[in-house]
Amino acid sequence: MTTSNRLKHILITASLLSLMACSSTSEETTMSDPTQSMTNLQKAVAVISSIETGDKTAIAYINPENYTQHNLAVADGLAGFGAVLHQLPEGSAKARVTRAFQDGDYTVTHTEYNFFGPKVGFDVFRFEDGKIVEHWDNLQAIAPLNPSGRSQLDGATEVTDLDKTDANKAIVTDFVETILMNGDMSKIGQFIDSEDSDYIQHNPAITDGLSGLGKALGELAAADMPMVVSKNHAILGQGNFVLSINEGTFMNQHVAFYDLFRLRNGKIVEHWDTIETIPAPSEWQNPNGKFGF
Repeated sequence: MTTSNRLKHILITASLLSLMACSSTSEETTMSDPTQSMTNLQKAVAVISSIETGDKTAIAYINPENYTQHNLAVADGLAGFGAVLHQLPEGSAKARVTRAFQDGDYTVTHTEYNFFGPKVGFDVFRFEDGKIVEHWDNLQAIAPLNPSGRSQLDGATEVTDLDKTDANKAIVTDFVETILMNGDMSKIGQFIDSEDSDYIQHNPAITDGLSGLGKALGELAAADMPMVVSKNHAILGQGNFVLSINEGTFMNQHVAFYDLFRLRNGKIVEHWDTIETIPAPSEWQNPNGKFGF
């Protein structure tokens, strides 16, 4: 590392530590590496939570020289992350992780935010050698309870059925291709059972069960605004939870779909999602694109 780059790295790191520091300045921080005793999932949760808590140690979990950003409103690297934090009104941030799981080098968190307004979001981190080197997310405004009385974040949180991870990922992969992309609704029974109580829905506009899903899709089609899933970019899962990251069109806009499914006994039984509009490239703050898995 050149002297100039080393100085730049020191200045960026010092700035971020200041932004994320707790109000008490008397507490000493250590320069030792705190990452060795933590799992990647614990580190991911700590980074998200630090937006609210100001945990000084969380910055150490991000690679300061190699951090690729896929949130298109944020510039690359730690400098971009720090700039966003700097824009937040003091004391306004909220970041409370509801569910989290790990798939190889990837972690997934599902979080309630107050980040320039109340939001629900999925964050995906990729790790190399115990450090975060890449980040994706998908955010949506918090909405009122859906017609079944469910929020965008409540529901089951426990990761179970670890021995079924590969099988559950295969089921969701098939569901995305067969139902969401090809629209072959004649095969929906292979993935979701027919009683309304068999499928718990957390989308803010849709009721429980296949009946609720069918009604919502029918209304969109009748309004000449069908939901179109054109490409799957990633399937990430652990045990009973599987996240599908897709690209497509919703309300005639280019969007990213993040759909989280909970499975039981080979069927999808619960669903959460966020849908975020993808801005025009001229508005991007980094060159990395929304996906890039």
